[in-house]
Amino acid sequence: MRLRVGLLLVVVLVVAGCGGSGESGDGTGGGGGGSLESLWQRPGEDVGLVQGTSDYAPGDVRVSFLVVAGDGRVIERPRARVWLAPKRAAAPIQETEANLEPVGAEGSASAAGEIRYLFVTKLRVPKPGTWWVVAEPIGGYRIQALGTLDVRDKTFSPTIGAKAPHSDTPTLASTGGDLAALSTATKPDPKLYERSVAQALDAKEPFVVVFATPKFCQSRACGPVVDVVDDMRKAYEGRGVRFIHVEVYTDNDPNKGINTWMKEWNLQTEPWVFVVGADGTIRAKFEGSASADELRAAIEPVAR
Repeated sequence: MRLRVGLLLVVVLVVAGCGGSGESGDGTGGGGGGSLESLWQRPGEDVGLVQGTSDYAPGDVRVSFLVVAGDGRVIERPRARVWLAPKRAAAPIQETEANLEPVGAEGSASAAGEIRYLFVTKLRVPKPGTWWVVAEPIGGYRIQALGTLDVRDKTFSPTIGAKAPHSDTPTLASTGGDLAALSTATKPDPKLYERSVAQALDAKEPFVVVFATPKFCQSRACGPVVDVVDDMRKAYEGRGVRFIHVEVYTDNDPNKGINTWMKEWNLQTEPWVFVVGADGTIRAKFEGSASADELRAAIEPVAR
């Protein structure tokens, strides 16, 4: 059994061809009237959206993605315009912007593909179903990416405001100090394995838990999520926040499938980061890679 990754290695749609000649332009023109399809087929290259998130329910959803040109180049610009519609042939119901967020920690190498940045935005999805998205990086070479959001009645993962599962995740004490059993990272930080999730909940400590497998991350843009969380630990451990890393696979072996703790949290993808308050409720969650700024904004309210 292999875990379904949060960010696909290939585009989510097979694009038959490109619209226009890839002419340059400032990319700042608004969507105007018409359908989502017409936005995708404006002058420029037409590609499929490479998504970093997939677990959606109605309401405000965090969406991360890459825009990758046909020649494999990842498009990195400060902002991208994003439109949401119920169908390709329908007019957009929302227009917003995505910001380019760094997904690595200083001094660490990105996983699989040396991806350094992801576009991140928030969309308000009114009801379940398949929703369509077009993203257009602003500035320079024109390129539009088309993708879908499969929105269910509720997410697989625990919802914000729910109680965190009382998981007896492995620690240095439970493994006799065996770091190799606790992490597939090249140089794991022992401080991420001092307490289990259950112990943090029992102690009424606010905590951040990251479910990730540094060695076996299958995504092109997983990013060094554990490194980013560890950077947050260095900034916040003096303010009473516990930081915990949990691996993804049984015995750290992808061939054995996901482990008990992934199942207890009902996680279908990886990586995931959850911020939990001292009262044991989930205050924030991040599927896929998250930037230091995103995590900092979520951790600050639970710090002492």
